[in-house]
Amino acid sequence: MIKRAFTMKLKPGGLAEYKRHHDEIWPELVAEIERQGIAQITIFENDPVLFLYSEISDPDAWDRLWHTEIHDKWGEYMAPLMEFNSDGIVDSSEVREVFNLRTNAGRK
Repeated sequence: MIKRAFTMKLKPGGLAEYKRHHDEIWPELVAEIERQGIAQITIFENDPVLFLYSEISDPDAWDRLWHTEIHDKWGEYMAPLMEFNSDGIVDSSEVREVFNLRTNAGRK
């Protein structure tokens, strides 16, 4: 699996609604996420900054997802909550891993 991570920025006061939307994520979007090879998505928040961590099967998985009809609909649904850059794209940037440590703690 390949790890990919991004930061995104919410509009002020958008966190509760953002969380509610994700708590009720559309099954057809989940199916498309899986079909495109995205095995895991975890989103952390430090309002207004979101940190998205994912594990994907290949480097193009996110690009494929972003160009699907269902993701376009999700993007429209989420647009009122998100900050956008001057190009009209969600204010986001990819972050790169600089440290990873795995131990046997908690494993029997």
